[in-house]
Amino acid sequence: ADVFDGIVMAEQRFHGEGYQEGYAEGSHIGIAEGRRYGSLHGAKIGSEIGCYLGFALTWHCLLQKCTDEKSSKKVRALESLIGMIQKFPYEDPTYDKLQEDLKKIRGKFKQVCSMLNIQSDFRIGTERSSLTF
Repeated sequence: ADVFDGIVMAEQRFHGEGYQEGYAEGSHIGIAEGRRYGSLHGAKIGSEIGCYLGFALTWHCLLQKCTDEKSSKKVRALESLIGMIQKFPYEDPTYDKLQEDLKKIRGKFKQVCSMLNIQSDFRIGTERSSLTF
C-alpha cells in the first residue's frame, strides 16, 4: 500500500515542491525588478523636480530687481513653487501623498510659465531630459 501511495501522491508532492520553488524564485525576481523600476521612476521624478527648481531659481533671480506689481506677483508665484519643491519628501518613498504633491508642483510650474508667457514642455526620454521654451 505504501508503494502505491508514493506513486499516487507523487504528483501532489511535486506540485507542492514546484509551487514553493516557483514562489521563491518569483519573489526574488520581483524584488529585483521592483528595485530597478523604483530607481528608474525615482530618477525621472528627481530630474523633473530638479529642472523645475533650476527654472524657478533662475527666474526668481532675474525678476528680483523689477519693482512693478506684475513682477512682484510673478516673484511670489516663483517663491511658492520653490517652497513646494523644497518641502517635497525626496527621501521618503512611503510618503502617501507623493503623487498628489507632485501634481501640485506640476500645476504651479504651469501657472508660473503662463504668468511668464513661456511655453512649458518638459519631456523625459531615455536619451535626455529637456525643457524647451
